[in-house]
Amino acid sequence: MSAPVQPPEARVGTEHPEAPGYRATRTLPLRVEAMRQLRRRRTLLMGGVLTALPFILIIAFAIGGTPDGEDGGGRGGSRINLMDVATESAANFAATSLFVSAGFLLVVPVALFCGDTVASEASWSSLRYLLAAPVPRVRLLWSKLVVALGFSLAAMVLLPLVALVAGTAAYGWGPLKLPTGGALTAGDAVPRLAIVVAFIFVSQLVTAGLAFWLSTKTDAPLGAVGGAVGLTIVGNVLDAVTALGSWRDFLPAHWQFAWADALQPQLEWGGMIKGTAVSVTYALILFALAFRGFSRKDIVS
Repeated sequence: MSAPVQPPEARVGTEHPEAPGYRATRTLPLRVEAMRQLRRRRTLLMGGVLTALPFILIIAFAIGGTPDGEDGGGRGGSRINLMDVATESAANFAATSLFVSAGFLLVVPVALFCGDTVASEASWSSLRYLLAAPVPRVRLLWSKLVVALGFSLAAMVLLPLVALVAGTAAYGWGPLKLPTGGALTAGDAVPRLAIVVAFIFVSQLVTAGLAFWLSTKTDAPLGAVGGAVGLTIVGNVLDAVTALGSWRDFLPAHWQFAWADALQPQLEWGGMIKGTAVSVTYALILFALAFRGFSRKDIVS
């Protein structure tokens, strides 16, 4: 009696025929995946939103007059309120744009790029054809993850860059005035803003990990993106529960505004190092779960 034939969906992505010239590392190049994602409508839409935000803020300040800041909340809110000095210079305006966006707006592109990447292929019923090319499963996930993180970082760099250009036109180029007193020269402010962007990106790796893991579990992109955003909001809510005491130190949300330490006369690394350790730990666990689960999953879509 002949052995039962495995259905195609059970074999997809698990066998690699030794065809002449075949190299697993050459399948689904990063350049190809990046161009596929760049041409998608949601990528262009998100880029438009982030580009428009600084101009919306300039209009709001022009209509409302001199900013009258209130306590910004979060870990950094009680220590530094950038809204009070938002219109002092381009550097101040860029820092304020990051301040008002870091809590939620910058979560969205990370969740979108990382949560939509695998689930969208499944929803289009093209995932099994990619694996049948054959693209090894690890290679497929790795290419999509690297490109998704690259676009997430690009989104976080785009916002302050546009804010610096728009802020220079609206408020002039000058030192970054600190609401706590003193100022950073323009030459010092730009590297400090780069540190801020880098930390915000690292702190959002947890959202990226959640979105990517959920993307490998569902065929619904909206479910993966919405689930990651929802769980991030839950983390913010839990951080607001002061009764949790020191347990909040293990929440990534507790350190999301630790970058305010970079906008002090004396650069402080303590909070950012702790926040980085927490975020990277959670992210590595979630990425590992995504790769492990996807490698064993039956691909039928």
